[in-house]
Amino acid sequence: MSRIVYVNGAFLPEAEAKVSVFDRGFLFADAIYEVVGVVGGKLLDYAGHAARLRRSLEALSLPAPLDDAALLALHREIVARNGLDEGLIYLQISRGSADRDFAYPPAPIPTLVLFTQAKPVLVNPKVETGISVVLVPDLRWARRDIKTVQLLYPSMAKMEAVRQGADDAWMVEDGLVTEASSANAHIIDASGRLITRPLSEAILHGITRLSILEVARDLGVPIEERAFTPEEALAASEAFITSATSFALPVTRIDGQAVGDGRPGPITLALRQAYIEAKLKTAT
Repeated sequence: MSRIVYVNGAFLPEAEAKVSVFDRGFLFADAIYEVVGVVGGKLLDYAGHAARLRRSLEALSLPAPLDDAALLALHREIVARNGLDEGLIYLQISRGSADRDFAYPPAPIPTLVLFTQAKPVLVNPKVETGISVVLVPDLRWARRDIKTVQLLYPSMAKMEAVRQGADDAWMVEDGLVTEASSANAHIIDASGRLITRPLSEAILHGITRLSILEVARDLGVPIEERAFTPEEALAASEAFITSATSFALPVTRIDGQAVGDGRPGPITLALRQAYIEAKLKTAT
């Protein structure tokens, strides 16, 4: 059955959902996006995603096409129109259509698109086995804190991981792990301390990352916010990634070497379960 897609004020069958060839999102990747998880027809961590969306808009001097209340209503409407029980909502905002010019148009009319993706998010078979990652150089632009649609290099990193028979890539810059292709990266050291890179322009300010840290504090897991090396990751007792699509997902192999005993770690699994329980209670 065809999905219903939202494009600039209209709900359309996906085959009819179109954006201009002159849209700056297409010509310049002059656009941002957000991904919100849906479970039981309700939105997970929506307030955090909405706040990050506003930050991304401000960072690119991109006008907001809707106010906060209208945007929340739109998310709920697209869930209802697609009968989405579990899955994801993808939102993209570009600077809109204009004749091709590197300079921004003086009075842009943003393009706003939302679409849903039905998929299981609560039950993930990779939780039982963990995922494998390979290390690749981080060659992205410097403003990774802005959630733009400039995703070509992360896609290339992901494909390099696939080429090597792995599930994902961890990117490395100046000898330190930044993040995964589409997720934040974390390790648990031998003492049980959660080590995660601090927020900066070098990484995306993950909403799930923030929620996992809150859960960790509630569980009494000590946290150290600092960058870590690939060698520290290989010597860690556990490793995991966080994102809206995977929640907390164990990493059990890095460059073919086992992390810890090569199985999903107890702290990672406890964080995942506590995160799910907390977010289901506050879903909107």
